[in-house]
Parts: sequence; structure tokens; C-alpha cells
Amino acid sequence: MTFENRLAELRATSPIEFFKGFLRNPKEVGSVIPSSRFLIKRVLRCGAAASSKTIVELGPGTGVLTHELLRQMPADGKLIAVEISEDFVKVLHEKIHDPRFHLFQGSASDLEKALEQAGETKADLVVSGIPFSTLERGVGGRTLEAAKRVLSRQGRFVAYQFRSHVRRYADPIFGPGSTHSGFWNLPPMRIYTWRRDQLGR
Repeated sequence: MTFENRLAELRATSPIEFFKGFLRNPKEVGSVIPSSRFLIKRVLRCGAAASSKTIVELGPGTGVLTHELLRQMPADGKLIAVEISEDFVKVLHEKIHDPRFHLFQGSASDLEKALEQAGETKADLVVSGIPFSTLERGVGGRTLEAAKRVLSRQGRFVAYQFRSHVRRYADPIFGPGSTHSGFWNLPPMRIYTWRRDQLGR
């Protein structure tokens, strides 16, 4: 199945669950519809997913990006998804049956516990779709501090957001990152990236 066909299938079966999740927990869901294929392709490139053996995905939602991370990452890799919504956890359990996939239900700030549960301590890529603009006070900072601690020497942190709040938390922790835009998605989103070997100590 091609990339476009796989996404079309997911988008045909997931939007209702995605929208229901948004209505129940709007502060935990970054958008009212799943991400577009253009955004997903750019996130995969920015995160160097194809060469990332251990990946942590924060806020996978209904798994649109998750499926493509699994498709591109190494055959002997691990994808550790951290999802707080019980509704989305159920969807992910039903849809994804891959031995490399490890699902942890909890806050994004618990990503170190999620790694430990999967038998890992470091990640080559931490990718986040959680809406930093709506997180409770302190959660954003704790999440990014944890992400910095677990990144491997050349690891990357990638956040796709439709607001720039993530930089308010991230720049004091990581130092200046890179911003990517200019692609189709609804709502319009930007991708923010930081590399561990370029981060502040």
C-alpha cells in the first residue's frame, strides 16, 4: 500500500474518533482533524525517522503519524508512544499490531517512565504533537526537560504545532532551534526542531 493510500485509509476511519477525543479533552488534542500527509512527510524528514532506532512519540492521537514512523524506522527499532487520552489509547490498541510498538498511557512528562517500561533509556528521536499552548502550568517545562535528558548524543526533538508556545518552553532549555513551515495542513502548522548535539548544556 502506498503512503498516500495508507493515509487516505486512516483519515477515512479516524476523523470521528479524533473529533470525539477533541470534544472530550480539547486541551490534550492539538487539532480537530488528523495531520495531513504533507505535514507527516516533513516531520519524518526533520526527525530523520528512517535512521532513528528508538523513537518516542508524544500524543500520537489516532496513530496517523505512528503508522508512518513504523513504516520508515529500522526493522529492529522501537516506537514508544505516550498518550494520555483513554479514547485514543483504545484506538491505538485496536489499530496497531507491531512488535516494535510500545504504548504507554500517561502524561508526556512521564516519557522517562515510558522508555523504562520499554527497556530503553535513550531515544534517537522524540516527536511531539501535543499542544504546548494548552498544557497545565509546569507540564510543558517538565516534558521538555525530560526530552532533553533522554535524547541520545545526536538525537532530535521535533514538535509540530499550530501555535509557537513550544518555543517559550524549549528555547531556555534547548537553546535556539529551527522552524519549518510552508506546507499544507489544516490548521496551518509549523515544525520546530532541536538537535541534541546543538543543544545548550
